[in-house]
Amino acid sequence: MDDTQALLTQIEQACRRLRMAQSTFGRLAVNDGKLVSRLQQGGRVTIQTIERVHRFIEEQDGASVSALRAALPGLRDRVPPEHNFRFYDNRQKYLMFVNTTTEKQIIADRAVQELCDTQPVPPAIRLFDGGTGDGTALARILRGLHRRHPWVPFYVVAKEISMENIRLTLEKMPDRFREHAGTVLVMTNLKYNEVPHLQPDTASGASAMVWHEVALDGTSAGEFEEQIAALEPFLAKHWQASIGPTSGNPVYKTPVVLVLYRRDHGFMLDPIVPRRGYAMADFDFALLSQPYRASAPLSFKSSRVIAPLVRALRPNGKLMGVQSYGEDPGMEIIRTIWPRESPFLHRRREVMAAVADDLGVAARDFHFHDLSDEEALFRYDIRALPTEVGEGARIHSSTLFAAWNAASYVAQIEDTRLSEALSNDAYLEATRQVLQRHGGLWFNDEMFLISRRARLN
Repeated sequence: MDDTQALLTQIEQACRRLRMAQSTFGRLAVNDGKLVSRLQQGGRVTIQTIERVHRFIEEQDGASVSALRAALPGLRDRVPPEHNFRFYDNRQKYLMFVNTTTEKQIIADRAVQELCDTQPVPPAIRLFDGGTGDGTALARILRGLHRRHPWVPFYVVAKEISMENIRLTLEKMPDRFREHAGTVLVMTNLKYNEVPHLQPDTASGASAMVWHEVALDGTSAGEFEEQIAALEPFLAKHWQASIGPTSGNPVYKTPVVLVLYRRDHGFMLDPIVPRRGYAMADFDFALLSQPYRASAPLSFKSSRVIAPLVRALRPNGKLMGVQSYGEDPGMEIIRTIWPRESPFLHRRREVMAAVADDLGVAARDFHFHDLSDEEALFRYDIRALPTEVGEGARIHSSTLFAAWNAASYVAQIEDTRLSEALSNDAYLEATRQVLQRHGGLWFNDEMFLISRRARLN
């Protein structure tokens, strides 16, 4: 049985169990109501389509993705895992997006606002940021937090699996250590469920974990910068990622925890510095900014990413999640090329309901904030001169490419489909028309808030 026929069999069996029409299955799984009929007529199927179908079956029917993949023997032969990086892992596109849009700054400002509404208790304000990316948002959060709490120690845990992103984040930290001396910064590549206690969830992972503590000498940003730069060989050796054989997602090769603080404040910070095998899971604030792919199953988003951090909140602690919302000019560009594209599957209320289900009876200890659209939705823009994108203006090619990159990045379009779109100039013309029609380009994000209720005395 070839892959196409095996996939058809899987779809037909899932439709019978779910009592769902095949056209409905195709529309919900891959935004294509004619998927099954095309496959029955000999149509080809891409690796991305197979993965989306399998994730949908897993979410709706409880089947294991690895078991579904195993029934398609040609799947691994056609696309080796090491060549199957997902679009969201493309660093060049990510860095262009970060530097040409205002998303990170706006998220950071919202995070500081929400964090300052919490009620931290001694000995420190405890903050989690995942995934940290290149550190743009984290550095801005720490600056804003210092302005409001200049004398309070900070315990900061930043999760990021990419060694290059860790390097870029660390480059932004010398000034933070200079301005806010009472900072303990923990960088780690651990999974979300492992981060709260800084401990791998398997015995083999725990024994293989590399724990590196660095007490920075000196008092100036220049001195801190030299010592942080000297960590690059350590990062290159240990901060490596591979591709998961079933999910295709990046996973760490070696679990790593890197702890940094100023030596001259070591006595004061000693109660805050985590120790191997002992780290308190009691965050005042956890930021999850675009921590998963939009197409990921709801059960994955809830149980593997959000719920572990919700459980790690202290009383009055708060988690702020941010995910793309769509319904913006960016999606207008995308739907000009792919009319049926609808990447944002789960709205904030669905996500929070799934988290509540995962928490079970413990959910009553948390408050799931029912934010209105006015409170939850926010807009961020692509950076461009007003005179460049107005009606009748001549839009430079660099702005067109930046706008297209941002739109396709936010929509998480796979590289295979992007390559097809780049075969002609239709994508540039679509981008130009949207920029001129709206006088710019913006995107919508939505946030959700979950907080742990205060203990009753």
